[in-house]
Amino acid sequence: MSVDLSGQRLGHYLVHEVLGRGGMSVVYRAQNQRLERLVALKVMSENLSADPEFRARFIEEARAASAIDHVNVVPLYDFGKVGNLLFIAMRLVDGTDLARELAREPMPVRRVMNLLGQVGAALDMLHERGLVHLDVKPANVLITRNESVGNKHVYLADFGLTRRGPTGYRTTTGDFLGSPTYASPEHLRGHAVVPRSDEYSLTCMLFTALAGRPPFVGDVRTVVTGHLSGVVPSLSALTGLPSAIDRVIARGMAVDPERRYASSSDLLGAARRAIATLQEDAPMLRSGAAPHAPPVRPPVAESAELPAQYLPTVQPVQPVRPWPAYPPPFQRPASHPAQLRPARLMPEPTGRRPQRHRIEPAGPRWPWFLAAGLVLALLAIAVVVVVIRNSAADRPEPLRGGQTVVTSGPTGQGRAVTASF
Repeated sequence: MSVDLSGQRLGHYLVHEVLGRGGMSVVYRAQNQRLERLVALKVMSENLSADPEFRARFIEEARAASAIDHVNVVPLYDFGKVGNLLFIAMRLVDGTDLARELAREPMPVRRVMNLLGQVGAALDMLHERGLVHLDVKPANVLITRNESVGNKHVYLADFGLTRRGPTGYRTTTGDFLGSPTYASPEHLRGHAVVPRSDEYSLTCMLFTALAGRPPFVGDVRTVVTGHLSGVVPSLSALTGLPSAIDRVIARGMAVDPERRYASSSDLLGAARRAIATLQEDAPMLRSGAAPHAPPVRPPVAESAELPAQYLPTVQPVQPVRPWPAYPPPFQRPASHPAQLRPARLMPEPTGRRPQRHRIEPAGPRWPWFLAAGLVLALLAIAVVVVVIRNSAADRPEPLRGGQTVVTSGPTGQGRAVTASF
């Protein structure tokens, strides 16, 4: 980190005060004493200025960036080296930046799309010139104060890492340069960078502006692992936006650059169509995340540097599907001494055909043959009683003493029989 240059001279610049600090540079309010004009003076850190490769690329790409003339690009007035320090002099924009605006309050959808639309136009022009910005983040989106609220003007700033060519940006010691929070996977790995690397960063910035937090939060290791995993958080779950915006974010943050949008205008046009059904003047629902949204932790510092030896060991993280939550088994209160065996819901496999069961009535069960025998015995007793009664009715009563009975004889004539006792 460079020492504070406030009140000192750097070449023909008189440094007034610090406007902002980062891991790679410090931005000062300074005055060009030759032209008597206030500028934003960006001074690179001493360790970067001492790196031969960084110095050579810095001078080469600063010349290319100074030739850019676009309404949404901060004009670059001067660059050079004083002593051991590299510097860039840019237009001093009277206003704020997107990072501060997002930290202050939720931003309506219409304003987000308006501001990022201007950033996208600047990036498309930069890519047509064969340049890659490589440090697209909210802190580098400057917003002027002298415009009406609905017509804020945006400048894309900080071209200190702008590249012409396919190689990634690292120092000779292998240190990663840039912001891991918004860096593309190929940039993190040190592979070839292309204009679609900026499209990845712009998609991350779109996610941040709509959700109020970056796609991946936590320490440097967690953030880098998230970018390399290819698994993108659901923006609709965090904000209540239509689910179509998730497909836009997933394509814009694809690990393979060929699967991303071809330009910034294509990306932002797809985002506008995805949220067309939403009232554009309504602020985002960022006061509380949905129940299934990932937990929010403080974002990683934008200036954090990533050790080069860590990158080759990072493996993509596969999403883990959680097991469904089943209700807990029944448990009898501890005060009850009995122990219950768990109910058998399914019969154990025995290799035999399952038996069919029927519901038996409650009460004692009698064998059917006993019931039938009892009925037959009752019927037999009834028959015997009837026969005995009929036999008793047909038998003659015995003669008593002095009683005469008339009977018929063989000739048909009756004769009297008198019984005496």
